[in-house]
Amino acid sequence: MIAVDKIGAQVLFLNPESYAIEVVIDGFQRTVHELLVMAEINRAYVPIFGDGIHGNNPNPGHTLCVFDLATRKRLSDIDLLPFVAPHTLRLAPDGLIYVTCENSAKIAIVDPKSNSVVGAIESGSTNAHRLCITGDGTRIYTDNEEDAEISVIDLPGRKLLGKIKTPQPIAGIAVSEDGKTVIAVSDSEPILFAIDPERGETVQTVPLRGVPKPAQIVRYSPDASLICVTSLNSDCVTVMKSGFTQQSTITIGSQPMDMGFRGGLLFVGCQGDGTVHVVDLASRKAVTSFSAGKGCESIGMY
Repeated sequence: MIAVDKIGAQVLFLNPESYAIEVVIDGFQRTVHELLVMAEINRAYVPIFGDGIHGNNPNPGHTLCVFDLATRKRLSDIDLLPFVAPHTLRLAPDGLIYVTCENSAKIAIVDPKSNSVVGAIESGSTNAHRLCITGDGTRIYTDNEEDAEISVIDLPGRKLLGKIKTPQPIAGIAVSEDGKTVIAVSDSEPILFAIDPERGETVQTVPLRGVPKPAQIVRYSPDASLICVTSLNSDCVTVMKSGFTQQSTITIGSQPMDMGFRGGLLFVGCQGDGTVHVVDLASRKAVTSFSAGKGCESIGMY
């Protein structure tokens, strides 16, 4: 297990059974944020976003840190300049890594074989914070948060195709494996917007039951059967069927952020209190929690 401790500016390697911290890597420029694990090549990638926050990041970072999962060491750094404020990163079916670089309004393209930048795509907004990629590798979608828009990008053609308006500003995004549904998390109310990307419009608004404030991050489970949504300001995670039915909201730690999956368990990093909470997805109950650094944003397994 690997965790990105955003508050402590550390990367942690943990025992996946006892949850004990075994290796701590520090010395990073502020601050580490998200995570991409590529277990097949024993690598993990962590961006340095900068010392600010989304929309207010005057000293943006421009580095993508590379870790060797076998030796659990920082292997090298990739300089993304001229692109700055890297945040979400995802591996596409073409074998390349795509990284939103917020302050540059670009998506940087990194080749993990050479650990170098090999291109960039216009995102359409400096508010593009997160991205998701369709399973067939044809489209990238970015959440342009305050713009209340989603950018639609032709991945093979490396070009911006257009934008989809959302009813409210948004805070998170995910796409179904078949590419037919894009989920956007409202930043104004505790609701989700289900979007048909072909029609370019919201087809369903889904209230998050038992969640008092707007949520943030949304993920599909690895088998695509479940949708999981964390609520930073409500200290909870919501689990539902992929058809937006059978919701369960579970109270966990302070300021829950991103999630990792292993078997039937969901791991949620809670940056507000330095804990990781473990939810059993079958029973939809929190089964345990453990301390991990000062406040982890992202969790990965390999």
